[in-house]
Amino acid sequence: MKHATHVADPDVILIGSGIMSANLAALLKRLEPKLTLQVYEVTAGLAQESSHGWNNAGTGHAGICELSYTPKREADGTVNVTKAIEIFEQFEHSKQFWSYAVASGMIENPREFINSVNHISFVHGPEQVDFLRARHAGMSAHHFFSEMVYSTDRATIGSWAPLLTEGRGEGPIAATQMTSGTDVNFGVIARKLFSWLAQQPGCGIASGHRVVNLTKTPGGWDVAAKDLATGAVRHNHAKFVFVGAGGGSLHLLQKSGIPEAKGLGGFPIGGQWLVCDNPEIVKKHQAKVYGQALEAAPTMAVPHLDTRILDGKKTLLFGPFAAWTTKFLHKEGSWTDLPGSIKPDNLLTLLKIGASNLPLVKYLVQQGTQSMVHRMKVLHIYYPTAQAKDWKLIEAGIRVQAIKKTDGEAGIVHYGTEVITSADRSISALVGASPGASVCVNIVLDVIKLCFPQLLATAAGQVRLQEMIPLYGVDVKLPPNAARFRAVQQKANALLQLGS
Repeated sequence: MKHATHVADPDVILIGSGIMSANLAALLKRLEPKLTLQVYEVTAGLAQESSHGWNNAGTGHAGICELSYTPKREADGTVNVTKAIEIFEQFEHSKQFWSYAVASGMIENPREFINSVNHISFVHGPEQVDFLRARHAGMSAHHFFSEMVYSTDRATIGSWAPLLTEGRGEGPIAATQMTSGTDVNFGVIARKLFSWLAQQPGCGIASGHRVVNLTKTPGGWDVAAKDLATGAVRHNHAKFVFVGAGGGSLHLLQKSGIPEAKGLGGFPIGGQWLVCDNPEIVKKHQAKVYGQALEAAPTMAVPHLDTRILDGKKTLLFGPFAAWTTKFLHKEGSWTDLPGSIKPDNLLTLLKIGASNLPLVKYLVQQGTQSMVHRMKVLHIYYPTAQAKDWKLIEAGIRVQAIKKTDGEAGIVHYGTEVITSADRSISALVGASPGASVCVNIVLDVIKLCFPQLLATAAGQVRLQEMIPLYGVDVKLPPNAARFRAVQQKANALLQLGS
């Protein structure tokens, strides 16, 4: 469905209609209803790239099952779980805002975008079994993860996720489980929030519009947006611009000319999933199972076997598998995206990355050329009796790993997201290997605090924020606040119909 409403010279222009832009726009409009906003999206529909349900894992990332949030064991044998605790708290902020959106009538039918799914970490081999035991000890000691269960017993693990133990050979295995995990369709949330936004005064949404230029003006930015249906270019002016265009953000940052974008490059990695729709197999598995990273793989390519609820139907996805590509966007990208992003200011950075990350390049070539037999071998680590006839390979989204200079050296932003903001705070852009969908509310609130401090400086602004995210600014990681955290969490879960 194409959207074509326009607001002339709004306060804010948002480029891209994914989960980040949706949450930022909704929060801004709730904090200050008088703000005017315009959204431009290149695809005909909304949230069709990284936020689309088939283009990401859909995991409500809360640090529960993702081993990448907890590094290897320390010298004393313990595992540092600080990052997992931080991510858990930030995802709860997202849930609080979405539950507020349900309670206030902004969006309806939460089960269309979020559902309860067990989150399981699964490992094999003596070293990893010891690691997971230590990880569980560290995590279960915190009230966020007090319900986490650890087991090395095959019957117990099989009761959690039968596919993991069917036909499995000898050798030590271990798993942890929490039943409070979630499966999330971020594209649906984004579209629901934009549907509400489209009904608010002073808000325009125009899909099928490609932003072709950004020009700094004394009072903000001139944004040139091309209507792909007619070829007409519309100029619009805003005091503030948010670039949440996924892989397209790099090109737009380069067009902006802000000093903060100098030297920034991008390395695109395509994604693929194995999908199973066999109802007998799908029925057996009700979990998201995350495991150990593959050798040389980027962090975003840690394999997992996922229950997904997409388009009202339960299915299984396994992956992701990486693929070589030069496109920055899945649907609206071009093979010229990567070469077109190479500029004099980032050429040396890109060359350094290529020279120092040969294992990653080799991994991508191997991934892109591997056969179904090789993909099934990886799946057999999680589901030993899987048969190729039950699985098909589909293309998924594209992630552009941000490459930048750090202390004078080239480095890949391997994990998470990063927001780049101009010195005058008139433009912010999201870059990074991951869209950060689960913690999107925290990310865009940081943008609001930096670029719209006046909205949070008043008593009225603080009251509105507390209504939307009751625990924002409260350190619920501390044990004395555990009861307060649990009360708010239970209310949010009830509104989102989780656990029922």
